[in-house]
Amino acid sequence: MYEKWLADRTQWFDASGIRKVFDLASKLKNPVNLSIGQPDFDAPDSAKQAAIEAISSKKNGYTPTQGAAALRTLLQKQVDDQYGPGVRETFVSSGTSGSLFLALMTLVNPGDEVIIFDPFFVMYDALVRMLGAKPVYVSTYPDFHIDVNKVEAAITDKTKLIILNSPANPTGTIASEQVCRDLAELADRKQIALISDEIYKFFCYDGEFASPAKFSKNVIVLDGYSKCYGVPGWRLGFAHGPSEIIQQMLKFQQYTFVCAPSALQYGIIAALDTDMEPLLNAYRRKRDLVYDGLKDHFEIVKSEGAFYSFPKAPTPSAAEFVNKAILERELLVIPGNVFSSQDSHFRISFAASDETIAKGVEILVDMVKK
Repeated sequence: MYEKWLADRTQWFDASGIRKVFDLASKLKNPVNLSIGQPDFDAPDSAKQAAIEAISSKKNGYTPTQGAAALRTLLQKQVDDQYGPGVRETFVSSGTSGSLFLALMTLVNPGDEVIIFDPFFVMYDALVRMLGAKPVYVSTYPDFHIDVNKVEAAITDKTKLIILNSPANPTGTIASEQVCRDLAELADRKQIALISDEIYKFFCYDGEFASPAKFSKNVIVLDGYSKCYGVPGWRLGFAHGPSEIIQQMLKFQQYTFVCAPSALQYGIIAALDTDMEPLLNAYRRKRDLVYDGLKDHFEIVKSEGAFYSFPKAPTPSAAEFVNKAILERELLVIPGNVFSSQDSHFRISFAASDETIAKGVEILVDMVKK
């Protein structure tokens, strides 16, 4: 009976493959978990205390749709200092995923084409399909770096949007300043939109972060506080871009999320003064633990940012290799076909303790040897 009630869009994409791994993991007693895409450090004490005080002082109602005035003022100043006053408008969203949804709702019509770099964050593909549009994949294999010539070749008269994620989930690669410039100029020349998902920009290990927004006022930037301050459950993101686009995104936020969680916005204000550099150094070391432990046994590109590595499986099917790791060795990693049209790689999250990383590396190396 219920099949008659369901909207057609429920059939346009499947449940996340990540969720399937988590469901399988729930049956394990002592899993070695290198699958979770969230930091393993907690929120700064100052942020937690400020959030508690905000709750206690009755800051529990709605904020303006664009965010609490105190936080949005700080955010707008940061963006003005970086890009110049009056160039880009900001607002606080209900998570970076929330602002991604709002941006796609604002920009994409059914039948449009959206260019996505393969491998990709799972939500890009699903949301594009949810809106009745077509994802167009531009491969970045084998080194996961973007060839802008391939992007230009993929553009048709139906192309509406390009989505860039740098540093990237699941590969950990970072787009160079030249690539960011070339993408921004290509988008402007072809008069198509460019979204830059910058949620992992704090996690850059070997060089400087670059944003295409530096080269075009038209780029829509999505960012947030979840990863860098260890608060993914707080659901606090932000976006900035041309006022004409941001105002339409705010209209959709008003009728969906209403506003970001109110009291937690005051917690983030306190977090902004926290020195997170020691944690960045710790994650650089975790990156090295994974790379140095696997490089002699796996085909692996050294992660430049985020907290993921994306090695090639030693078997024809990465999904089969991952299932074997889970079922026989209780090691949780994510098969690459969750993030890609290919079933050749798998994702490791090194947002875990050094002990857990060492155990996971030992299991993977042992599986290859056997």
